[in-house]
Parts: sequence; structure tokens; C-alpha cells
Amino acid sequence: MAQSFSSPRLLMNRLRVLMAEGSDGEDRLSRIVQLVAGTMVADVCSIYLRTPERKLRLAATEGLDPDAVNKTLLDLDEGLVGQIAATAAPLAIQDAPRHPAFSYRPETGEDPYHAFLGVPILRGGLVLGVLTVQNRSERAYDEQEIETLQTIAMVIAEVVTALFQAAINSPNIKPEDNRLRRPINIKGRVLCEGLAMGPVLLHDPVVPAAKFFAADPEREEERLEVALKELQESIDHMIARESFQLGGDPREILETFRMLASDASWSDRLMDGIRSGLSAEASVDKARAEHRARLQKARDPYLKERFYDLEDLDNRLLRILSGQTGPRQNAEDAILVARRLGPADLLDYASAGLAAIVLEEASTHSHAAIVARAIGIPTLGGVKRVISFVENGTRAIVDAGDGVLHLRPDETLLQAYDTRAAMLDTRAALYRELRDLPAVTKDGVDVDLYLNVGLDLDLAHFDETGAKGIGLFRTEFQFLVSDQVPTITQQMGLYKRALDATDGKEVIFRTIDFGADKLMSGQRAREENPALGWRSIRLALDRRGLFRRQLRALVRAAEGRPLSVMFPMVTTVEEFRMAKDILLKEIDWSEARGYPRPESLSVGAMLEVPALAFDLERLAEHADFISIGTNDLLQFFHAADRNLPTVSERYDFLRRPVLKFLKQVFEDCERFGLKVSVCGELAGHPLDAMVLIVLGCRKLSVSAGNIGPLKNMVRSLPLQEVKDQFDLLIQSDKAPLRKEVLGLSWDLDVQIVQN
Repeated sequence: MAQSFSSPRLLMNRLRVLMAEGSDGEDRLSRIVQLVAGTMVADVCSIYLRTPERKLRLAATEGLDPDAVNKTLLDLDEGLVGQIAATAAPLAIQDAPRHPAFSYRPETGEDPYHAFLGVPILRGGLVLGVLTVQNRSERAYDEQEIETLQTIAMVIAEVVTALFQAAINSPNIKPEDNRLRRPINIKGRVLCEGLAMGPVLLHDPVVPAAKFFAADPEREEERLEVALKELQESIDHMIARESFQLGGDPREILETFRMLASDASWSDRLMDGIRSGLSAEASVDKARAEHRARLQKARDPYLKERFYDLEDLDNRLLRILSGQTGPRQNAEDAILVARRLGPADLLDYASAGLAAIVLEEASTHSHAAIVARAIGIPTLGGVKRVISFVENGTRAIVDAGDGVLHLRPDETLLQAYDTRAAMLDTRAALYRELRDLPAVTKDGVDVDLYLNVGLDLDLAHFDETGAKGIGLFRTEFQFLVSDQVPTITQQMGLYKRALDATDGKEVIFRTIDFGADKLMSGQRAREENPALGWRSIRLALDRRGLFRRQLRALVRAAEGRPLSVMFPMVTTVEEFRMAKDILLKEIDWSEARGYPRPESLSVGAMLEVPALAFDLERLAEHADFISIGTNDLLQFFHAADRNLPTVSERYDFLRRPVLKFLKQVFEDCERFGLKVSVCGELAGHPLDAMVLIVLGCRKLSVSAGNIGPLKNMVRSLPLQEVKDQFDLLIQSDKAPLRKEVLGLSWDLDVQIVQN
């Protein structure tokens, strides 16, 4: 008859008493193997620990020859013990000597033992060693026995961590074994340019288990049940508000999260850990260690993705159990690292003195990028799996110029970036000196530089930029950061503050720009292709109550001052006329109730849909201006989703078809007397802005940090000379065009420098 282990609860109670007693690490290991062998029906219990030389050393045993302790060494992939270390997975064998991987070591005296069970000793996903039990008789170990031994291995990991510290810091540890300690560089996409150095602050940090053993198992099970329910509700909330996430996290990923969080096998495994004597936190921590170890060994991309998801769930559940779900503190001079951030979260951090932001998700054209640039903090997005390589306090350099995150940099790299930071400070001082100087080319052509804003935070920096006004006020941001639709009074307050802050300078308010890719509170619309769907002016004309309340707030906020309003994503002249008629009626309606009419009214349209460009003559009969939104215009022009990295950066702005199209737009606007500006993100890049000016643009609206570099470029630009040579480039077949244009700027000494 097969033997069976004693009660796991009894073993854990005895182990808890042993751990509470004062003794050194080596002595504890000896007492643990004695306890395990004595409490379980096992003839042998042994602990193998990893050494800095990438060996497995027999550190303690009960049942094998004691003289072999500290003498028997195995390679990391040698024998059954080595196989467990290499795979980070348990191994149970009925007759070990017959296994092809069995490695016989005569000094241990293990000849009479047949049944073998071994589990990895894990800490933070790193294999610290292996715990084994052996029996003389041939027998099969069941799932409960494997689970019990894994739980004991987790306790042992706590004991051996200090002993293993030298091995963790050893240069002999391969990079893949030590991802939390080796220097590493990860590429990302620049969302907001700049440079920062400092310690990492995790938005969702890994929380260690506060207590290890379960004093009251029933109470621990109740705590876990409550935490699991809260986890599932939080994921449901994420799905409901998925479009608020500043990374456009695909719904399918969140649905997978929900499925995993509701998986009975996962929760049952956590409950089994508590029933074996662990606290709720320790049970989750044990699952996390196993998931991380298997993640590091996995080669299949799909499996790696699932292990990442499981590890993320483990971390979320631990934070709920520990009560650490509130806002983070001590963010000053830190580099915030997150998988994703919502607008409200990002704004909470904005005033905390952050040095930089690093996001696993978000593309260069996403709304995450827009908010990051509005805040003016150096930001990288699309830094894949960065959370798996850092912990709180990790030293980092964010190079949001070259798009690289340096983790754990050495002194040489730190000194190089210290020098670079000093150069950037010098450049910033130059831009401050340009603040009150006009943006005029070397041959006397004026270029108006305006500001893109959407938040109170932006308004606080308006005077520092020297901008001529606000060329794009994104009114939807107020809706995105609120759990409820802002009232007319709240909207009026924001619009009035914008007009007050600019002290009579022009402010162009873009009306609500919502859709299935950017939902406000309460919206649940889902569309196959939201970029081409029910959004922006289309939604506003169908939801006239919402639209009229916003227009009413704009009219009242003007308080008799000039008012400029712009409608987004206009496709036809008819849409523009309908929207303008509603605005004029709201002006009449407000005047009838005692509110002054705007001193003057300027109404324009965003040119984002190429179709509108072919009807500018008719539009000019009703509109005062257009503003080209290059973000959406280029995604429609190239049929390339601007939030999809695989295609969004494949189609460069500096391509002949795009340039010919825009040149025609500028010429048509001049012919029809229609004012034109560019407010898309491309306008903030000095080289692209130079090309826009050459094509005929004389008004650019950009983020605050881009004003200085643009003014510096404009004042160094010999416009006619650049235009003459640029026209020749367009007519030639030279490629890539961006390289040729950059060479042209160098030849003519145009200052193409990012902030």
C-alpha cells in the first residue's frame, strides 16, 4: 500500500514554531529537513542550494550521508535536481534510478531510494535551489503531496535569501536568471521629449506578503474570497471604462484578465495554500513566484503572455489584500513606471514632482501621448514588459530623445548623461531668452506659434511660453478626467479660466471630440472600427442636448469677449453648417436671457477627413478658418491606425503624396480667403514644422515644450532658399525624403533641435 503524507496543516504548524525560534540559517535548514522527513512519510529530505559558480550544492539532508553535505555539487542542468532547477517546475518519479536524467552520486548513499519528488525553491522568480524527498519503495506522489512540498519550499526561500545574496549578486549568474539586478536597455516610443534620471516608482508595485502563516485559516479564506471579489469587480470596472486607459488597451486583453480572475482553478489553488497553513498573502505570493519562474522559462509567446497576465493578477490581488490600492506617495524626482494609466491617474501624478513617466503601453499618437506632452514630463510609451525588469527604487535613466530606458546604469553611463543633462539646461536657457522675441524667418516671414492645451495645468504655463494664443483647446479632457459629465457651470469655469489666462489673446475652443475610441463617462458604445465611426461632430449633432450645453457654456464664459469655436472631424460642408446654426441659436438664446453676445465670433473646422479638402471653396462661404489635425488626417490618408504601433509609424509624414496634398490645401485656402493652421502633433517637430512652413503654413499650434525649439528653428530659417531647394527635392526621386530634407537643413544651418 502506498504511503501518504501527514496533514499539511500539522506540518505547517510545526514549521511555524520552528521559524519563530532563533537560529542561524544553516541550522534552520538542518532542522527543516529533519522536520519534513519526520512529519512526512519520507525516508529522505534534502535541500540543494545554488552557488555563485552556477552549481547546486547539497546544503542539508536527513536520510542521505551527512558527510556529503557541502561536498556534493551538481551542474544546474545535471540529474533530476538539475532538471527541476532548469525548468522551475516540480518533478515526481516513481522509480528515479530508471529515469534517463538520473545522476548517481555514490558519496550520498542514495542507492536504496526509488521514489523521488522535487520542487524548486523560488524567490522573485529566481530559482534559489531545490527541495527533494525520497522513499525506498516505488510509489506515485499525488497532487496534495506536491502542493505541500511547494509550500515548504516557499518557507525555505525565506530562510535562504540571506544565504543566497552572494549568489544573486554574482557576475556568474546569467542575465536571464537575474533580470532584476543586471543593467538593461529597453527601447520605447517617445511620447514627450526630455531626459530624466532617478529611482523607479511603480504605479502598481509588487507587495510582499506581510505575514506568512495563517493564525486563523477560516478568517484567511474569508479575506481571500473578499479580495477575489474586489479584484473581479475592479476588472469589470476597467472593461466598462476601457477607452479611458491611456494606452488603448485592447478589450480582448481585459476580457482575458476577467476570464483568468474568474478561473475556479486559480482561486482553488490559492485556497489550498491557505488550507495548508499559509496566510492569504503568502498563498498568493507562492502562486506569483511559480508564475514568474515559469514565465522566465517559457519560450512560446502565447504562454509567456498568459504568465504575464497571471503574474499581473497575483500582484493586483496582493495589493488588495494589503490595502495598498490608493494613490502612491513620495513621487518627487521619481520615474513613474506603469503598465497603463488613466487620465485621472496621470493628472494626480502631474503635480507630484515626477522626473519622468514610462508606460508599457501607449503609442506616439495616442491620447496618452497628448496628455503627457500637455504635462510636459519626459515620457516613453510602448516599453514592453518593463515592469518585469524593475522594482521600487531601481536606478533608471529615461532618454526620451533617443527613446531608450536605461535600467541600473553603470557610472560611465551616468556621467555621460550628467553631461547631456547640463547641455539640455543650457538649451532651455536659450529658449527662455527667445520668449519675447518674434518667430520670424531670416528673410522676414512671420510665423505665429500658438499653444495646444486642455487642462488647467497647461494654463499655468501659458505666460512662460511666449505663445500668441491658444490654437487648440481640447475641451474633451475635462470630460475624460471626470466620473460624471461636467455641468454647464463647471464647463463655464474652465473656459473662463482659459480666456482670463490669455488676457485677450485668441483662444480656439474645439468642441467635444468623443467617439468609440474615446468615451466619456456613461458611454458604452463599441464599434468594429471606431476611428471611422460615430464620433466627434457626428456624435455631437446626434446628441444635441450635450452639444448645446457645451456651446451655451462657451457663450456664457466669453462674457462679451471675442469667441472662437472649432468643430472636429468635419467631413461635409452640411455638417459644418448644422453645427454653426446650433451655435448661433445658442448665442440668441443666451442673449434673450441676459447674457452678452460675444464681441466677435470666429467659427472654424478641423480638417482631419481628406474629403473636406476637396470642398474648401464651399466651406469658405461659411467658415472663418480651418485647422489641420495631422494625427487623424494622416491615419485616414494612409489607412493606418495611429494607435497601432505595427502600422502607425510605417508611413512617414515626409512622403511626396502627403506633401503634395497639403501644398494644395494651403494654396486653396489662400485662394478662397480661408485662414489655415496646423495643430496636429507633427507641428511640434522642428523638421516637420519647417516643411509645413515651406508648404505655406504660417500658423502652428503645439505643446508648451515645443514653442522654444520651433521659435529657434524659425529664426534660423532662410525660407526662400530652403523652399527653392525643397521644390527640387519634391520633383526628384531621391529617397528617403526625410534624410534628404534633414541634409538640406544642415546645409543651410537651420536649427533643427528638439527640446
